[in-house]
Amino acid sequence: MIKSLYIKDFALIDELDVSFEEGLNILTGQTGAGKSIILGALNMILGERADTDVIRQGADKAIAEAIIQTGENKAINKLLEENAVEIRSELILRREIRSSGSRGFINDTPVTITVLRQVGNYLVDLHGQHDHQMLLKEENHRGVIDGFDKVAPKLQAYQESYQKMLELRKELRKLKKREQELQEKVELYRFQVQELEDANLDPDEEEELEEEMNLLDNAEELDQKAAAITEIGQSNEINVIDLLNQMKLHLEDIARIEPEFKGYLEEISSARISIQEAVQFAERYRSKIEFNPNRLEELRKRQNELNSLRKKYQRDIPGLIEYLHEIKQELSLAENFDLEIEKLEHKIDDQADELSKKAKDLHAVREEVGKKLSSKIEDELNKLGIPNADFEVRVDWMITSEEQGWITVDGQPVDCTQQGSDEVRLYISTNKGEEPKPLAKIASGGEISRVMLALKSIIAREQSLPVMIFDEIDTGISGEISEKVGRTMRRLSERCQIIAITHQPQIASQAHKHYKVEKVEKDGRTVSHIQPLNSEQHIREVATLMSGETVTDSALTSARELIEKSTFKN
Repeated sequence: MIKSLYIKDFALIDELDVSFEEGLNILTGQTGAGKSIILGALNMILGERADTDVIRQGADKAIAEAIIQTGENKAINKLLEENAVEIRSELILRREIRSSGSRGFINDTPVTITVLRQVGNYLVDLHGQHDHQMLLKEENHRGVIDGFDKVAPKLQAYQESYQKMLELRKELRKLKKREQELQEKVELYRFQVQELEDANLDPDEEEELEEEMNLLDNAEELDQKAAAITEIGQSNEINVIDLLNQMKLHLEDIARIEPEFKGYLEEISSARISIQEAVQFAERYRSKIEFNPNRLEELRKRQNELNSLRKKYQRDIPGLIEYLHEIKQELSLAENFDLEIEKLEHKIDDQADELSKKAKDLHAVREEVGKKLSSKIEDELNKLGIPNADFEVRVDWMITSEEQGWITVDGQPVDCTQQGSDEVRLYISTNKGEEPKPLAKIASGGEISRVMLALKSIIAREQSLPVMIFDEIDTGISGEISEKVGRTMRRLSERCQIIAITHQPQIASQAHKHYKVEKVEKDGRTVSHIQPLNSEQHIREVATLMSGETVTDSALTSARELIEKSTFKN
């Protein structure tokens, strides 16, 4: 239950702190007094869209905070744990709205507005002034059935199967699109494969080509330099080897006398050996030097061929080899598309069988829940003053064309959506002997309100929501029917806390706790104020609803009798 609500600088409210009680909490007051503003603040605490216009003029931010008693709720506790929020049996939900945006908190821990909304959905069912209009739109009717616990697992199983089918069909579309695109490129790819295979590409060829061309291009210079080295080392007149031999002999003689020369002797010996080896290598190298202009021209042609391929394909040689591998795979795929498409179509057929089974399971449970719901709504409507109501929830397959049908049922193609393969429509007859017709076409505003209240009563029993809030669900009704609606709301409040705005004295008389909302002047500004009423004030407010601002003794007597009658009958 909602234990308390605190609002500050929100629209006409400068500061408000109110505690609610178990049972039926009724809010009354003149039009424009601020009743809906209070519920609007509560709505934002529960994660609805925040409008910066609600910030009271002159204030930096608007604050709305509710303390809600949850008891042991595993779903909420799991959600809190996932978002690192302290788990308590009482939750403090707070929303702050600034001109720059809004923030949400649970137990003083910042959370996203999505998390705030998720927690709110487990705690409160809030019915706004115009929410009953949702029943006038057939696209909302399926959601009425799917809100029941028995439908949820079947719907989830169907959606998982639907998602697999969606992915397979998407994969088939992509494959067929690729087939079409590839068919347009097959001839080009075949030509490119032939061209690149004829080129006999090697990832190391370019480097080897450069090296060989460099040697052939500089053969004459290499020969000249190698000959010069040989001449220096082998001249008959004087050569470097002879000089080093003479130096070595002298150093040997000196080293026997002065040991400090031994190091230089070792270096000269090593140098002599290295120079001698270099001279010998230069002599051998000259015999291998190739003077071959034809070979050089051949290499240049090959280099031009590779450069042309690089420029044409905008890739280096390793890239060309990789591209050749890719287009050969594409050609292989193009040649085997029929087989790949056939395999995928078999998978889709198998998935269609599974989806069909899940769709039938979902259809069956919707029909079952629909029949039970129809019976329960008829009972509730009887209590709400529609004794001859004939209410039907019709669940029909979405028959479509063969091209659009994903599954077949009784030989007919059926369309599939994320929410199933069913069209769910609510039908009603409020007069005995008349065939039920679409709810949206025949029900009056007062009847729609009562159908919605009947639904809410059943949902409260099914889902065990701790709090239900009604903002003028009594639209379009009065008199005896209002009294019946009030009794239903009071009975419903035995299962959950109800907070309701009403203008009907018959409904207000049913309150366990009555609150009056009014506009007052404070410091030269108009503000909304809420006052919990005691027993006498409760009687006077009901009398005001009956007779207007001028409350007569007879009105007070009638109000007292109405309250006593309401309490006695419940």
